[in-house]
Amino acid sequence: MPLTSVPPLADDDFRRVQRLALDWAGLAIAAGKEGLVHSRLARRLRETRHATFAEYLTWLEQGAPASERVAVIDLLTTNKTDFFREPAHFDYLVREVLPPVIASGAPLRIWSAGCSSGEEPYTLAMVLREELPAGHDVRILATDISTRILEKARQGRYGADAIAGVDPARRARWFTEQPTPHGPQWTVRGELRAMVAFAYLNLMGAWPMKGPFDAILCRNVMIYFDKPTQTRLVQRFWELLAPGGHLFTGHSESLTALEHRYRYVQPAVYAK
Repeated sequence: MPLTSVPPLADDDFRRVQRLALDWAGLAIAAGKEGLVHSRLARRLRETRHATFAEYLTWLEQGAPASERVAVIDLLTTNKTDFFREPAHFDYLVREVLPPVIASGAPLRIWSAGCSSGEEPYTLAMVLREELPAGHDVRILATDISTRILEKARQGRYGADAIAGVDPARRARWFTEQPTPHGPQWTVRGELRAMVAFAYLNLMGAWPMKGPFDAILCRNVMIYFDKPTQTRLVQRFWELLAPGGHLFTGHSESLTALEHRYRYVQPAVYAK
């Protein structure tokens, strides 16, 4: 078969992809996603010069380098985010989480787990820099499983569509506008970038950080995991939260059906 053509994805191939995605990254790929899997992995077949999906998957299972696994998971994950997405979370952070931190002067540590292209941690950085006293010790850890999207996050450059959710006053304060052949881009200023540490992390693997965190944001990530994986994940978050710390999930990610030790605060906000 010519390597320029795209072979079909057999039912057994799709089941193998489902199993690998679940084992490697906790991703639950639902039936009906065969077309998506086929289109996203076809390029890897061509670039690695495998004639069929079965041949490529056997290579993945038996001898492919770790970098190829990273590439596959990168292709199978969806990265959709916005600045100030689900704004009630940031309102709650300002109203409930920050006042005791300001009163005590204690350091503030926040983890954006599944940070995608950086909009969430940079939103956090804007809010915290605006609300906390100058010089307050604050750090944001931002992790993601996609190496491609992490590189975009580190660059901190956004086009007009991405920046639309940031009001003009904040845009002027926290971004530098730059013309490009494809239209203007806005780059996050160094003061905010210095607050955020980006790092690769597979949530299903070992976590090198020790915590404790005052808040963990894992929003619109757990929708891609099955219930047992979600349960294990929220327990691991609980262990890294400081007493009284908060877990923020996506509004479609209720913990109601999961076994957990959190106290419900408001939709998609839970306290330790």
